[in-house]
Amino acid sequence: MGFQMQPYGIQSMLKEGHKHLSGLDEAVVKNIDACKELSAITRTSLGPNGMNKMVINHLDKLFVTNDAATIVNELEVQHPAAKILVLASKAQQEEIGDGANLTISFAGELLEKAEELIRMGLHPSEIISGYNKSINKAIEVLDELVEKGSESMDVKNKDEVVLRMRAAVASKQFGQEDLLCPLIADACIQVCPKNPANFNVDNVRVAKLLGGGLHNSTVVRGMVLKNDAVGSIKRAEKTKVAVFVGGVDTSATETKGTVLIHSAEQLENYAKTEEAKVEELIKAVADSGAKVIVSGAAVGDMALHFCERYKLMVLKISSKFELRRFCRTTGAVALLKLSQPNPDELGYADSVSVEEIGGARVTVVKNEEGGNSVATVVLRGSTDSILDDLERAVDDGVNTYKAMCRDSRIVPGAAATEIELAKRLKEFSLKETGLDQYAIAKFSESFEMIPRTLAENAGLNAMEIISSLYAEHAADRAKVGIDLENGVCNDVAELKIWDLYVTKYFALKYAADAACTVLRVDQIIMAKPAGGPRRGDRPAGAGMDED
Repeated sequence: MGFQMQPYGIQSMLKEGHKHLSGLDEAVVKNIDACKELSAITRTSLGPNGMNKMVINHLDKLFVTNDAATIVNELEVQHPAAKILVLASKAQQEEIGDGANLTISFAGELLEKAEELIRMGLHPSEIISGYNKSINKAIEVLDELVEKGSESMDVKNKDEVVLRMRAAVASKQFGQEDLLCPLIADACIQVCPKNPANFNVDNVRVAKLLGGGLHNSTVVRGMVLKNDAVGSIKRAEKTKVAVFVGGVDTSATETKGTVLIHSAEQLENYAKTEEAKVEELIKAVADSGAKVIVSGAAVGDMALHFCERYKLMVLKISSKFELRRFCRTTGAVALLKLSQPNPDELGYADSVSVEEIGGARVTVVKNEEGGNSVATVVLRGSTDSILDDLERAVDDGVNTYKAMCRDSRIVPGAAATEIELAKRLKEFSLKETGLDQYAIAKFSESFEMIPRTLAENAGLNAMEIISSLYAEHAADRAKVGIDLENGVCNDVAELKIWDLYVTKYFALKYAADAACTVLRVDQIIMAKPAGGPRRGDRPAGAGMDED
């Protein structure tokens, strides 16, 4: 290069090759753009008529879904500002299980409005303080919109549960919520403990089996294992169960020793003692009253032969987690070594049977009476993608159940709440003096994104819908939302579309926080990456040892 200029200013401080973006145009607007892109992706998937996205991740796995949490997880977002939104939606997904899309779309909308304000000449800090005032006001208003009498609910009452779950499930599987919700509600109610606040999401399992249709799906009290029994005995009723982690097989001795065998008889005796030993162990298990043996590893041929002889049913569960769940279902204690179990280490199952569902053999472990600690939703569908998506809908439903166990208050769904918030915040902004009022006004406009998106995704005329919603709400009909099926505005109470208060509360809170976090950034300094390929630019076929 010949002559090189001496670096000056910030360049002289940092090593060469770094990127440095500062000022409104470079840093803030660039960040906002990245977030707008992200929310543009998720926005079209918002609501019941949301479109599906096809995401193929770096492992070539295909996802076809409109579940925002899955989409942003698989996108591997690189941009640091957009990552903040992803984190907000992850927090929402972990906390409530629904509303991840609302979080991202709303945050993106807030930032887009903030960009307009910046172009008008407001300083980001004024926008932030306006947004903070707005979110506090919005939460006040949200409290007033809670449906009367919804703060107490019977979590064992199926109708009440379905009422609160419908919106969450419908946004994933529109048109099938009436089939899915009762299934999910049944499963949740079966495993709900005496104190509903201790409800454990893990106790509702999903078994995905190809074939059939959604209407063939069922709920099983107990577990469904996706494999066949090992031996020839395929069912056992009202039985005790022994669980062995280490596998059922002749164990090699602990010490290494050499045995010298001089004659054929000795060899025969040696083999016989081994057989006798195995038989003795199996007989001990059979004598303890157990009729079912569950093994966590391989089952040896000889051991299997004796199990058959003593009419023991043998199951193999290779996954540690499944084994743990199995112990939870039956109340068994997993034993390490094959030995005679104590009576209190045995589990109990009402029936263990191998059934054929759609060409796949599955083992169903039922436990009707005992503490119903696990329930399984058996989903049927024609393709893997559909099953995966159904599973996500079930997960969301179960998480919603958990949320409603803690806080059962509901607010009107179908964008009725959002329009009401927009209206009330608009009024609030007119009372404010100072520059905050512009930010508050923009915040209230951001709520329009939700009815607009719902209407657009359903192919309706968004402008008409929003103006008629405003008209209804101006006449103090605060529960009017969009009836997507008929494309008109209607009372939400008749449509039975309710959202959980906590879902809205956290989604709005996380979105506002994320937006403010992005706005607070005024400089981006990226150091020059060290030598060698960075993570994410790895050559094709390289090892997958990250994660």
